[in-house]
Amino acid sequence: MKIFLTGATGFIGHHVARALATEGANLRLLVRKNSNLGNLDGITGETVVGDLAQPESFATALEGCDAVVHVAADYRLWVRDPEAMYRANVDGTRDILRLAREAGVSRVVYTSSVATMNFRRDGIVINEDTPATLADMVGHYKRSKFLAEQQAIAAAQDGQQVIILNPTTPIGPNDRKPTPTGQIFVDFLKGKFPAYMDTGLNLVDVAEVARAHVLALTGGKVGHRYILGGENLTLKQILDKMAAITGLASPTIRVPYLVAATYAFFEEWVTGRIRGREPRATLEEVRMGRKMMFASSAHAQQELGFRIVPVYPAMRAAIEWFRTHGYAP
Repeated sequence: MKIFLTGATGFIGHHVARALATEGANLRLLVRKNSNLGNLDGITGETVVGDLAQPESFATALEGCDAVVHVAADYRLWVRDPEAMYRANVDGTRDILRLAREAGVSRVVYTSSVATMNFRRDGIVINEDTPATLADMVGHYKRSKFLAEQQAIAAAQDGQQVIILNPTTPIGPNDRKPTPTGQIFVDFLKGKFPAYMDTGLNLVDVAEVARAHVLALTGGKVGHRYILGGENLTLKQILDKMAAITGLASPTIRVPYLVAATYAFFEEWVTGRIRGREPRATLEEVRMGRKMMFASSAHAQQELGFRIVPVYPAMRAAIEWFRTHGYAP
């Protein structure tokens, strides 16, 4: 099977590329001119230089492909130019879907995000059927991914073979940027996590997320959304697990919401707007943290054969990778 893959140099994308290559797929990998190709070491595939902002630059590369796996996304919780994020996430998804139709590609697997879901403050576990609207989305990242997912849903309703995957919070090795989730680990390892908020996440092994992409190519139902998750954990439980792995102290001080919001406000203005650097905390993160982001992957288990595995080994692998590659002591 010949597969056109976007986002192959990213955290999830390179794990997907490796999983597809292991299954014998013939890969055509979209990379930007200035992409760091380190994550592609050992992965056999043809690279195509192009940019989602200029879709016609790689349009011909989709010809002859059996499927498109669209993983690429702008995943940041703070951005100076929000329009750039919408261009990448919303316009980029719309253009990929269009190019796939024009090239006669039979199947598209779109990597959305659990960020498109509507979580609850009371910690009730949500699933793909939990109602969500654009008004429920906090911040530009969640809004852009919600709008991008609507493009994929609409394409499927119009007859295009599109399957939508919604990873929760992947963790594992090779998080080079790192992602916002990986940054939590790096900050903890550097001793820059003195306190925590009363919030929760669903952590998932990135290798299982990658395996689900392989399964979706043949087993996913058109137009269906599949949450790909692991363990529902409070932030305090995550930090305690990191402490058990590393021997470092887990924070014991819980920060009230208003204190965290005030700190994030000044971080955005002073560090972000005045100094032009990425702030350590953002209002978007704090507002998202008011909800317990707990989710069920039962649908993916039943239809895809997705596996929910303990996240502890992936956390340990991530910590070892960050330390080995100089992100933390």
